[in-house]
Amino acid sequence: MIDLGCIWDIFRKPKEQGTDFFYQQFQKGQFLVDAGIARRQTAAEYLKELERIGILKPHKIGKETARQKVERSFSTMSKGIGKTTGGHTSPFERIKRTNDAGMEFWSSREFAGVLGYGDYRNFEGVIEKAKLSCFNSGYRIEDHFVDVTEMVAIGSGAERPVKTILLSRYACYLAIQNADPKKEIVAHGQTYFAIQTRRQELADGRIEDERRVLLREEMRRHNVQLANAAKGAGVIEPIDYAIFQNHGYMGLYGGMKQDDIHQRKGLKKSQKILDYMGSTELAANLFRATQAEEKLRRDEVKGKDAANRTHREVGAKVRQTIRELGGTMPEELPALESIKKIETRQRKRLGKAETPEKKKS
Repeated sequence: MIDLGCIWDIFRKPKEQGTDFFYQQFQKGQFLVDAGIARRQTAAEYLKELERIGILKPHKIGKETARQKVERSFSTMSKGIGKTTGGHTSPFERIKRTNDAGMEFWSSREFAGVLGYGDYRNFEGVIEKAKLSCFNSGYRIEDHFVDVTEMVAIGSGAERPVKTILLSRYACYLAIQNADPKKEIVAHGQTYFAIQTRRQELADGRIEDERRVLLREEMRRHNVQLANAAKGAGVIEPIDYAIFQNHGYMGLYGGMKQDDIHQRKGLKKSQKILDYMGSTELAANLFRATQAEEKLRRDEVKGKDAANRTHREVGAKVRQTIRELGGTMPEELPALESIKKIETRQRKRLGKAETPEKKKS
């Protein structure tokens, strides 16, 4: 039985790691063999399976037959992956549940039944292996495997309690990688959850992009208001305002100045720190900016030194809150893709590719 999880792992490897199989327009089994991914027979099976689920299509090149990539988005593929080859709804789709918040989950007992485990006790070992995989991947087990007690009918209208586990989509993906590979339904399940997991990753990525754009715009607006409040306190000259901003960063980033943050995150001097922050880091800086502005005005702070001290104290308070909540310190968060690139993509999607007005930080 073909392990679609292996195929999926190849999909997820970035090109710079050396696996460029899926970056080529045409694929042959020999490419997989040369890359050390699979032996010849297994490689042929992989390609057949990728052709079956619509990622590749046969293409004649001279006397040889290769397989050409089908230009389809993952959202398009995921719509078809919920169907079996007979056009019927996938059994995994049928047993999927949704809570009031719109989150999808599966019952481990129903999941075991679909996979052909007549005795649930035989499936418990699969779950334990999946939990270990979850832990080794750096995720919290309790976020993906939730122990509950459900009532099941035993005849004559009677019910009895049984213990089951509510599985997230990721938990199902891990479970099916550890299920009996001799079962045909397991291959279908690997395909289903691999595509659905990738679909959710893409959706989550779009949500994060939108959050970053919105928060960055808020930072632009509130930085103007903060500058006005600082000016009222006596921070007039540009060099003085740069020092004032540095004090805010020093409070929030544990003593690090803007240059230190640039170096820590691998950014060039010409690159604005805020443009490369994720939503979590932007939110922390937005809180710093709004609270510093409010405190400067409320306390009627006067003098450059007093304004600098106030800004640093506010930044330190935000840092303390992050620590108390068990969050990641901002200097430990990675630099991400420039928000300007995200904004460009959004304008193109909206058909508004004209050059926007230059925005100030």
